Amino acid sequence: MAKYKIGYTTGVYDMFHIGHLNLLRRAKERCDYLIVGVSTDECVEGYKHKTPIIPYDQRAAIVAAIKYVDEVVPQTTMDKLKFLKSRHFDVMFHGDEWKGTELYNKYENEFAKYGAKIEYLAHTEGISSSALREKIEK
Repeated sequence: MAKYKIGYTTGVYDMFHIGHLNLLRRAKERCDYLIVGVSTDECVEGYKHKTPIIPYDQRAAIVAAIKYVDEVVPQTTMDKLKFLKSRHFDVMFHGDEWKGTELYNKYENEFAKYGAKIEYLAHTEGISSSALREKIEK
Protein backbone atom coordinates (compact mmCIF):
# COMPACT_ATOMS: atom_id res chain seq x y z
CA MET A 1 0.00 0.00 0.00
CA ALA A 2 1.30 3.45 -0.91
CA LYS A 3 2.38 5.69 1.92
CA TYR A 4 2.23 9.42 1.33
CA LYS A 5 3.58 12.32 3.35
CA ILE A 6 0.62 14.73 3.05
CA GLY A 7 -2.92 13.66 2.28
CA TYR A 8 -6.00 15.77 1.69
CA THR A 9 -9.69 15.03 1.68
CA THR A 10 -12.83 17.11 1.83
CA GLY A 11 -16.43 16.80 2.82
CA VAL A 12 -19.44 18.48 4.30
CA TYR A 13 -19.47 16.10 7.30
CA ASP A 14 -23.03 17.06 8.11
CA MET A 15 -24.65 14.52 10.43
CA PHE A 16 -21.32 12.79 11.02
CA HIS A 17 -21.64 9.00 10.63
CA ILE A 18 -19.58 5.81 10.46
CA GLY A 19 -18.98 6.22 6.71
CA HIS A 20 -17.23 9.54 7.39
CA LEU A 21 -15.13 7.97 10.13
CA ASN A 22 -14.18 5.01 7.92
CA LEU A 23 -13.04 7.31 5.11
CA LEU A 24 -10.93 9.44 7.45
CA ARG A 25 -9.38 6.33 9.05
CA ARG A 26 -8.51 4.77 5.69
CA ALA A 27 -7.07 8.06 4.45
CA LYS A 28 -4.88 8.46 7.54
CA GLU A 29 -3.62 4.88 7.15
CA ARG A 30 -2.16 5.99 3.80
CA CYS A 31 -0.46 9.23 4.83
CA ASP A 32 1.61 10.77 7.61
CA TYR A 33 -0.31 14.05 7.79
CA LEU A 34 -4.00 14.37 6.89
CA ILE A 35 -5.56 17.71 6.03
CA VAL A 36 -9.36 17.73 5.92
CA GLY A 37 -11.27 20.44 4.14
CA VAL A 38 -14.69 20.93 5.72
CA SER A 39 -17.11 22.69 3.38
CA THR A 40 -18.31 26.04 4.66
CA ASP A 41 -22.04 26.66 4.86
CA GLU A 42 -21.78 29.09 1.92
CA CYS A 43 -19.91 26.53 -0.18
CA VAL A 44 -22.55 23.85 0.48
CA GLU A 45 -25.40 26.26 -0.27
CA GLY A 46 -23.65 27.21 -3.52
CA TYR A 47 -23.35 23.70 -4.98
CA LYS A 48 -25.94 21.59 -3.15
CA HIS A 49 -28.52 24.36 -2.85
CA LYS A 50 -29.31 23.39 0.74
CA THR A 51 -28.17 24.53 4.14
CA PRO A 52 -26.28 22.02 6.28
CA ILE A 53 -28.12 20.90 9.40
CA ILE A 54 -25.00 21.36 11.54
CA PRO A 55 -23.28 24.76 11.17
CA TYR A 56 -19.73 24.92 9.80
CA ASP A 57 -17.99 25.80 13.09
CA GLN A 58 -19.52 22.77 14.80
CA ARG A 59 -18.79 20.42 11.88
CA ALA A 60 -15.17 21.63 11.78
CA ALA A 61 -14.82 21.10 15.55
CA ILE A 62 -16.19 17.54 15.29
CA VAL A 63 -13.79 16.65 12.47
CA ALA A 64 -10.84 18.31 14.24
CA ALA A 65 -11.47 16.15 17.33
CA ILE A 66 -11.02 12.90 15.39
CA LYS A 67 -7.67 11.24 16.05
CA TYR A 68 -7.06 10.52 12.34
CA VAL A 69 -7.21 14.21 11.42
CA ASP A 70 -4.09 16.37 11.71
CA GLU A 71 -5.55 19.64 10.45
CA VAL A 72 -8.93 21.06 9.43
CA VAL A 73 -9.22 23.84 6.87
CA PRO A 74 -12.35 25.53 5.50
CA GLN A 75 -13.32 24.40 2.01
CA THR A 76 -14.66 27.57 0.44
CA THR A 77 -14.71 26.32 -3.16
CA MET A 78 -15.21 22.97 -4.84
CA ASP A 79 -12.12 23.64 -6.99
CA LYS A 80 -9.66 21.03 -5.67
CA LEU A 81 -6.89 22.25 -7.99
CA LYS A 82 -7.08 25.72 -6.44
CA PHE A 83 -6.33 24.24 -3.01
CA LEU A 84 -3.48 22.10 -4.39
CA LYS A 85 -1.88 25.20 -5.92
CA SER A 86 -2.11 27.06 -2.60
CA ARG A 87 -1.17 24.20 -0.31
CA HIS A 88 0.67 21.22 -1.74
CA PHE A 89 -0.37 17.68 -0.88
CA ASP A 90 0.82 14.36 -2.28
CA VAL A 91 -2.56 12.68 -2.57
CA MET A 92 -6.21 13.57 -2.39
CA PHE A 93 -8.52 10.90 -1.05
CA HIS A 94 -12.03 10.75 -2.46
CA GLY A 95 -15.00 8.42 -2.48
CA ASP A 96 -14.85 5.91 -5.32
CA GLU A 97 -18.22 6.92 -6.76
CA TRP A 98 -16.37 9.70 -8.63
CA LYS A 99 -13.68 7.47 -10.15
CA GLY A 100 -13.73 7.59 -13.95
CA THR A 101 -15.94 10.69 -14.16
CA GLU A 102 -15.00 13.45 -16.55
CA LEU A 103 -14.34 15.91 -13.70
CA TYR A 104 -12.08 13.56 -11.73
CA ASN A 105 -10.24 12.32 -14.82
CA LYS A 106 -9.44 16.00 -15.45
CA TYR A 107 -8.32 16.45 -11.84
CA GLU A 108 -6.05 13.39 -12.11
CA ASN A 109 -4.34 14.89 -15.17
CA GLU A 110 -4.00 18.35 -13.61
CA PHE A 111 -2.79 17.00 -10.24
CA ALA A 112 -0.05 15.01 -11.98
CA LYS A 113 1.48 18.30 -13.19
CA TYR A 114 1.98 19.21 -9.52
CA GLY A 115 3.23 15.79 -8.43
CA ALA A 116 -0.03 14.82 -6.73
CA LYS A 117 -2.50 12.04 -7.34
CA ILE A 118 -5.99 10.93 -6.35
CA GLU A 119 -6.67 7.73 -4.45
CA TYR A 120 -10.25 6.54 -4.39
CA LEU A 121 -11.63 4.92 -1.25
CA ALA A 122 -14.67 2.64 -1.09
CA HIS A 123 -17.88 3.92 0.44
CA THR A 124 -19.27 2.30 3.55
CA GLU A 125 -22.31 0.30 2.45
CA GLY A 126 -25.72 1.22 3.83
CA ILE A 127 -24.94 4.70 5.16
CA SER A 128 -24.92 8.18 3.69
CA SER A 129 -25.84 11.68 4.76
CA SER A 130 -28.54 11.73 2.07
CA ALA A 131 -30.12 8.56 3.53
CA LEU A 132 -30.02 10.07 7.04
CA ARG A 133 -31.59 13.28 5.79
CA GLU A 134 -34.42 11.28 4.15
CA LYS A 135 -35.07 9.42 7.42
CA ILE A 136 -35.21 12.69 9.35
CA GLU A 137 -37.58 14.29 6.84
CA LYS A 138 -40.10 11.42 6.97
